[in-house]
Amino acid sequence: MEIAFTKMHGAGNDFVMIENLDGSIRLAPEQVATLCDRRFGIGADGLILLNSPANEGTDATMVYYNADGGRVDMCGNGARCFTSFALDNGVGDGIIVSFQTDAGPMKAIAENGEFTIRMTPVHSIELGQTLTTDSGEYAYDFMNTGVEHVIVFDDNVDSIDIVSQGSSIRYHERFPAGANANFAEIQKDGVIKVRTYERGVENETLACGTGVVAVAIAANLTRDQATPVSVLVRGGDILKVDFQRDGDKITDITLTGPAKAVFTGTVEV
Repeated sequence: MEIAFTKMHGAGNDFVMIENLDGSIRLAPEQVATLCDRRFGIGADGLILLNSPANEGTDATMVYYNADGGRVDMCGNGARCFTSFALDNGVGDGIIVSFQTDAGPMKAIAENGEFTIRMTPVHSIELGQTLTTDSGEYAYDFMNTGVEHVIVFDDNVDSIDIVSQGSSIRYHERFPAGANANFAEIQKDGVIKVRTYERGVENETLACGTGVVAVAIAANLTRDQATPVSVLVRGGDILKVDFQRDGDKITDITLTGPAKAVFTGTVEV
């Protein structure tokens, strides 16, 4: 079967986008992994299907797979690319797209070349934890922003051996389902530099939207970082995270940043 696709990226986090509004495309995990393979396929951190709405009140459904072929609840950078791709395919009202994800309903707004995603609620917040791994001991925070995230604040994230240290956290028995590992450095200008080892990609990615949100919330809760929070990702872009805080309660979370098409094509699966 020949499938049309668009390759997109959000701050360097890249995706294979496929329009599947008629529901005719069904991909096995090994097919997804092959399409995302950077040597033998298109190459991407993940694959996203644009499906028809599953619920009343939404315009579409976003189905997200990591590069290993596993289906995951949500992806923040992918959601921005999904919004741009959906609008290009006539979904939404030209500016706003409401869509369903495995993590819950979301809404996005396109404005001046950037996309603001209203994120799903954060939950399972655990602050001030300690973890002992083969790479050392870490003081960390944990939360689920659509995906499970560990946040470790460090004075020099550029010195982190991201694969060994990130994987030691990602595969730790403390997290039976695995967790993304984020290393964050609050710079003198207030911008937070972040590096992320991403579950399912099993490597560092140039950006992780749900990770950026987790880092911003952790910085606000534990270090009184003012909102909106600016986060510099490995791909070089600065993403902005905003939310409302009432005590330790976080609501109305948004993530703003770019989404860009790289190329289009067709592929046999």
